Amino acid sequence: MRVGVLALQGDVREHTASLTALGVETVPVRRPEHLENLAGLIMPGGESTAIAHLLTTSGVREPLARALEAGLSVLGTCAGLILLSREVLDGRSDQWSFAALDVAVRRNGYGRQLASFETTLEVVGLGAVPGVFIRAPKIESWGSDVEVLATHDHGDGVFPVLVREGAVWGCAFHPELTADTRIHELFVSSLVDR
Repeated sequence: MRVGVLALQGDVREHTASLTALGVETVPVRRPEHLENLAGLIMPGGESTAIAHLLTTSGVREPLARALEAGLSVLGTCAGLILLSREVLDGRSDQWSFAALDVAVRRNGYGRQLASFETTLEVVGLGAVPGVFIRAPKIESWGSDVEVLATHDHGDGVFPVLVREGAVWGCAFHPELTADTRIHELFVSSLVDR
């Protein structure tokens, strides 16, 4: 099984290390041809507008859009979640997304860099998992076909932080920044089931 990690900007090394720890062959995706023969793809955290710009200039944007439409399994964490979302609230005027996941997200919804935090999350089927939130997007609305796998109450209500809609997963936090690989394992196991 080959799983790609979008390697244009962001937490590429950390996601690669998590997948390698699980014994998964990992492919850095920087050009359109790197999308070929992948069982799945991770779109990492980073800066969503920078990644969006690099997706366009690298030529990966359109081939990835086609792959998503064809059913490519993908896990988007933080900025990756923003890029997969149906709607980006308070985004820049040139902000775009693939609209592959029926959620609306607010960039930096849990606060700016100084408001970063760690907490324990209860994930369906996994139990307690560490959650690292750094300028994390907040999922403010979601469609009826979106399965909520974990939520967080940050004092202003309970919001999803890990969701899945078919082959598309979105994670508001950074599972790659901890030694716990169970979120990656959950995603990889879904690839085997397909």
